[in-house]
Amino acid sequence: MSMSVTPEFQEAVNAALGADLLASTVEHDQLIVTVPAERIVPVMTMLRDDRQFLFEQMIDVCGVDYPDRPQRFEVVYSLLSVSLNRRLRVKVATDEDTPVPSVVSVYPSANWFERETWDLYGVFFADHPDLRRIVTDYGFEGHPLRKDFPLTGYVELRYDPDLRRVVYEPVKLTQDFRTFDFTSPWEAITDIQLPGDEKATKPPYWEKPV
Repeated sequence: MSMSVTPEFQEAVNAALGADLLASTVEHDQLIVTVPAERIVPVMTMLRDDRQFLFEQMIDVCGVDYPDRPQRFEVVYSLLSVSLNRRLRVKVATDEDTPVPSVVSVYPSANWFERETWDLYGVFFADHPDLRRIVTDYGFEGHPLRKDFPLTGYVELRYDPDLRRVVYEPVKLTQDFRTFDFTSPWEAITDIQLPGDEKATKPPYWEKPV
């Protein structure tokens, strides 16, 4: 288990980032810093090589989609220092059209992680050595972890016995974009009033099915 985040560690990271630091918070006993996307390569290089940090390993890169934000995507990098038993999370923000510099030159392990983020969210990584789909099929349309991607998808595949091969066909019932209001559309099922229960009426106990 990594060491707890101390004020000294947070201050050291903040000071080392300097003008590149946009935000610094501690959540769930982990330091999270936000930096400009165009500065991610020098920031990662510093965090890897500076002897007070020594983040030798990148253990994950993932995307997050916030459709209501002008920069709807966050790219989240999780770093680990085996030498100092520390963890750090670095975030950058981008939109659908602005590429994020690839950090494969700093952390080779980012190669497949960035490919996965591109595949599932559509975040483009500039100067990536082999940016192509890794989870979905090569002919897949769209990016399935975006919040506006229909749950039914755009195409479906099936085996055609006449053609003796798998064929792709358009989905006829594509779900529209859903506005998430964080309220439940289901029937109230407990005696505790939860957000969203106002949408449903709990039947009296004598009307419950046996």
